[in-house]
Amino acid sequence: MNQKVLQTLEYDKIKQQIARYLVTPRGQQILAQLTPSADMAVIQTGLARTKDALDVWRLKTDLPLPKLSDIGSQLKRLKIGAVLNGKELAAITKVLRAAGRIQRFFEQLAKDEITLQSLDQLAQQLETLPALTKTLLRSLENDGHLTDDASTKLAAVRRSIRQTELHLRSQLNSLIRGKNAKYLSEPVITIRDDRYVIPVKQEYRTHFGGVVHDQSASGQTLFIEPAVAVELNNRLKEHQANEREETRRILRELSAALAPYITELAENYRILGEFDFASAKARYAMQIKATEPKISADNQLYLRQAWHPLLDQHQAVRNDLLLGKDYQTIVITGPNTGGKTITLKTLGLIQLMGQSGLFIPAYEGSRLGIFNEVFADIGDEQSIEQSLSTFSSHMTNIVNLLKKSNQHSLVLLDELGAGTDPQEGAALAIAILDALAASGAEIVATTHYPELKAYAYERPGTINASMEFNSQTLQPTYRLLVGVPGQSNAFEISQRLGLPADIVTAARNLTSQQDQDLNQMIQDLVQKRQQAEEEKRQLQEHLDEATVLHQELSQNFDKFNQQREQLLQQAKTKANLLVDEATQKAAQIIDQLRQLRLSAGQGVKEDQLISAKTKLDQLHQPVALPQNRVLRRVKRDQQLRSGDDVMVKPYDQAGVLLEKTGNHQWEVQLGSLKMRVAEDNLEKIKVTPQASKIRSSFKSTSQAHVSTTLDLRGERYEAALTRVDRYLDAALLAGYGSVTIVHGKGTGALRSGITKYLQQNRRVKSFKAAPANAGGSGATIVELK
Repeated sequence: MNQKVLQTLEYDKIKQQIARYLVTPRGQQILAQLTPSADMAVIQTGLARTKDALDVWRLKTDLPLPKLSDIGSQLKRLKIGAVLNGKELAAITKVLRAAGRIQRFFEQLAKDEITLQSLDQLAQQLETLPALTKTLLRSLENDGHLTDDASTKLAAVRRSIRQTELHLRSQLNSLIRGKNAKYLSEPVITIRDDRYVIPVKQEYRTHFGGVVHDQSASGQTLFIEPAVAVELNNRLKEHQANEREETRRILRELSAALAPYITELAENYRILGEFDFASAKARYAMQIKATEPKISADNQLYLRQAWHPLLDQHQAVRNDLLLGKDYQTIVITGPNTGGKTITLKTLGLIQLMGQSGLFIPAYEGSRLGIFNEVFADIGDEQSIEQSLSTFSSHMTNIVNLLKKSNQHSLVLLDELGAGTDPQEGAALAIAILDALAASGAEIVATTHYPELKAYAYERPGTINASMEFNSQTLQPTYRLLVGVPGQSNAFEISQRLGLPADIVTAARNLTSQQDQDLNQMIQDLVQKRQQAEEEKRQLQEHLDEATVLHQELSQNFDKFNQQREQLLQQAKTKANLLVDEATQKAAQIIDQLRQLRLSAGQGVKEDQLISAKTKLDQLHQPVALPQNRVLRRVKRDQQLRSGDDVMVKPYDQAGVLLEKTGNHQWEVQLGSLKMRVAEDNLEKIKVTPQASKIRSSFKSTSQAHVSTTLDLRGERYEAALTRVDRYLDAALLAGYGSVTIVHGKGTGALRSGITKYLQQNRRVKSFKAAPANAGGSGATIVELK
């Protein structure tokens, strides 16, 4: 790719924006060497790594890559057997540690089933050297200082140094405090010639003895090592020399341990640079909201709503551009400052970005080609030094690109043929476009010549385009209109700017009728295109709304069918369970009745039949019906009120409601009998004239089945009282005046309980013990009201 087009299209400014996200010198080297490639494999790899890094950023976080130093010089020194210092070893350690983190990071991504295209394979090429890395991390701090864990001897020597320094400072502190302070310039401890000293006044130089190491500029202060500190300072110097010797030994061993892995370390450094570069490309793509382009092997370009990456993305106008499929050449016309040049630069720069493995500022689905060369003749390149005019400069560039262009070239020409006589310039422009088209190159050219509008209309594979201009506001819209030639709008603009109308009219008369007809045709085309685009936009909105609605309906319908099947299955299962349970209970009740009937000398008592019927009725499961107006009206009609005729379901007997005695309990008049009945056992009915006959029929029928004697012997207390309550109800319904309750003598508890019950029962007129020949105190005769 020629360097001139990179400068013309400001390719380096894109690289400068990417550089802000780099953290390694190697990444910066890769960026500096970045140029567009014509190799499909290289382009696809670059785009794949950008996409991987962007996916990682969106799904997880940025790559765990710290700032690294260039280790090239360290590796060269290791190669010749040199011993590295602590800082140099720390830089290599940081590279090894980063390699381990990156590799573990991608292993975790694999466990999380995050699919990548390229970077995960690159991570597998890293050599982490875990044992060596662990040794280096244990021995070195980040700034290259050796830790006490580097060796046992180093830890012991440093411990001796700290103890000696502590002892030494203690000795000197005792000298500078108290009465000795008057001999000192300042009561402080300082260092001269790597030995601890104190500042003594000149006149007291002999007071402490020892060695003078320095004096102040005025000579009034001497820095003296007192005699008591000489031995400790000597010992400290000896420990420090041992520390230096042990440090040299450790650094020598660590350098020797790294020497066999020079190639692996260099490769790690290179690969980490690739990760850094991929991460920077991804972050830049996020910043400008760029997308991954598709690559067309036959150079069919399609940019969807593309904008120039160096413009503010919130203000830049987006345009569609199609080249290489239906037409080979686009001729863009229109007024100055309308956006023709920026359209050329946008197309060229986006193509260069895509061939560099960068995401492009366009909507998803955009497509780029692969060009060996991109040529751009854009702008005024007049050269004073070379005595070239604007026209000569353009012609020089065009001559050069005519020699090199072929079917793998993209040619961008701005103001083709400008700078000379219009008639000759137009003729040259047409000839140049024909020659470039014959070479197979794909071309986008801008011009003011009206002759080129007809050229684009007549030539196969060539199409007109223009930059839209709002004649009402006298402002360009910067929107590219493909298929519509542009117009200058000079007359309208001049008139709106205040040029007298007679001058504008005279100018119109000087133009040919053919030119006026052409401009009118162009204006009509622009209006029709705007109308068509507005209709297209509205139709697209309706289509989008209908598509969303259809998707929602489909999803809800599928969900409804699933829920219906689930509810149906649940209802069937529950119904089967209820049927099974009811069948079992009914069988038990029927079996009990059968046993009672077969019992020797006993008939089935009425209260037992009533109890069995109650149990059977309770097997009925209420159904919760949907709430609608009809059902609400039915439910309202079924609400119980005082005076309503009701059916007492446990006794199958009609009665009248008197009053509500509880939340769910009513007092009911059954003939001459008043009793409390639960609301669930009541059903509202309409009494017919034959109801009295039915009741009397039921009464006479029931009377044949109710005995005048109730035998409670052997019954438990609670069960006996329940049977008494039900028996008295049945006896009243049967019309008995008196009955006999046999409870036996026993302990007297059952008799006492029955007596209390009879005293409180409003249906009992009186009661007394039976005669001696009828059971005596073991039975009670009850008179009913």
